[in-house]
Amino acid sequence: MTTAMVEKYKAFHRLLNKTSRTLVDRRFRQQGQCARGGSAASGLDHRPDAVVEQRVSYLGCPKRGLWTSARASLPSLVDGGFARDYPMNRCRSFGSVAGEIQRSSKFATLNSDDVAHFKEILGERNVVQDERLEAANSDWMHKYVGSSRILLLPKSTDEVSRILKYCNSRCLAVVPQGGNTGLVGGSVPVFDEVIINMALMKQVISFDKISGILVCEAGCILEDLISFLDNQGFVMPLDLGAKGSCQIGGNVATNAGGLRLIRYGSLHGNVLGLEVVLANGDVLDMLGTLRKDNTGYDLKHLFIGSEGSLGIITKVSILTPPKLSSVNIAFLACQDYLSCQKLLLEAKRSLGEILSAFEFMDSVAMDVVLNNLDGVRNPLAPTAHNFYVLIETTGTEESYDKEKLEKFLVGSMESGLISDGVLAQDINQASAFWRLREGVPESLQRAGAVYKYDLSLPVEKMYDLVVEMRARLGESVKVVGYGHLGDGNLHLNISAPKYDDAILAQIEPFVYEWTSNHRGSISAEHGVGLMKANKIFYSKSPEAVQLMASIKKLVDPKTILNPYKVLPHSLMSYS
Repeated sequence: MTTAMVEKYKAFHRLLNKTSRTLVDRRFRQQGQCARGGSAASGLDHRPDAVVEQRVSYLGCPKRGLWTSARASLPSLVDGGFARDYPMNRCRSFGSVAGEIQRSSKFATLNSDDVAHFKEILGERNVVQDERLEAANSDWMHKYVGSSRILLLPKSTDEVSRILKYCNSRCLAVVPQGGNTGLVGGSVPVFDEVIINMALMKQVISFDKISGILVCEAGCILEDLISFLDNQGFVMPLDLGAKGSCQIGGNVATNAGGLRLIRYGSLHGNVLGLEVVLANGDVLDMLGTLRKDNTGYDLKHLFIGSEGSLGIITKVSILTPPKLSSVNIAFLACQDYLSCQKLLLEAKRSLGEILSAFEFMDSVAMDVVLNNLDGVRNPLAPTAHNFYVLIETTGTEESYDKEKLEKFLVGSMESGLISDGVLAQDINQASAFWRLREGVPESLQRAGAVYKYDLSLPVEKMYDLVVEMRARLGESVKVVGYGHLGDGNLHLNISAPKYDDAILAQIEPFVYEWTSNHRGSISAEHGVGLMKANKIFYSKSPEAVQLMASIKKLVDPKTILNPYKVLPHSLMSYS
């Protein structure tokens, strides 16, 4: 695809965007992603020059599953008989997808023989056709809603292999599903795809205390792995707000970033090996536990971030670092975004190896949290602040860490980078600080309709987009900016009373064009999914996308794995 064709595509996208309909379930749930638990902070010292150093331990939040049973809205298949009158959409339009999506006619439709075959593989209990389908058919925001008629729950790699071998022979499209906490429609059906959920594959296979290498099945809940490793004296290099529900296989499949990427890097660096089942049922054993292996192509990287479009991850080998005893969390205020940038630079210079998180949120984000979440409050003095920064340090020497942190905070206060600040003095305060930052997605969901954009941008340009979007949209909506400043990841959220095509037309494709013009990425950590499949050219060259499509067709020639996702429909021949 030439550059001229790409420009033509962008112009065509703009035209379609003006007329595309928004398919949004107006009954979206008043619940959000799991955020760290913990009571609200109490007894904090509000003096701007009083920073009390005291080591705190880190505690995770209680598990809060997002995949909950709901009242059935989908007819079930009973007594082996298939509901012939079951309604199925042949085309669908989503608010963040340009134009209508047509169901590919090459994919077969589930019948009673298929159901019987799956029961032979999995047994009656693990072939689900009851009210649990409703939750599995929808993302947690109810923005993407499919119409699958079956949910499969394999317990082993062999069962996954047999399922895919059969689906490939029948040309039944499938959607791999983990904790279903995604934000771009990647883990739910678009139409009637067979759902393969990995929830029952949740065993820790091995853990080597000498090397810190963990091998586990893909359905392990991230928070369960964090707890397991904590008991062993180690930590997961990945931490997310949705850790109480998300599964490690889904984390790897989406190359989830999270809160501590600044310290431990991405999953491309921490995952040592994978076991993956291909579309034809072949099991690809790459489950190595070696730090070094330069024999041929490192194929595991194809599957990290592929969102289930190349294969289903069944086992993961991951390198975990030792747990460090000295943890400090500071919650700070800055008057402008330039101060936030300078504070980040100084934090890297002054805190160096102990810096483990550097998060930011603007005053609008803080207001949304305070107005929509119970039991939270701003720990700083009731003075108007434009930006807030959460800094976490993790080290081995408490006195050494205190000295470094104190010197950094005092210096930043004296230079005017910090206008106010407080350091957590106990575990409740530490949890409360994190609750403010991680509670932003949940509070936005409770506030009303929300348009979410996950972008990578040069740090110095990140907040310019927020400012421009506010000028563009006016006062009818709230434009919220927050994210992982330490690795240049902006979460741009637009909160409105209800979903409105006129608002969407003002947001897209402007947000993608702005990001592309500033050499950014339209997906920093959430993935591409369905939402951005046709927008990938804003971040990747035509040659790169064409190569991706060639790889997809090589390993999944019938394109049954997570169709309509990740890659532009024009290249995938779904018709």
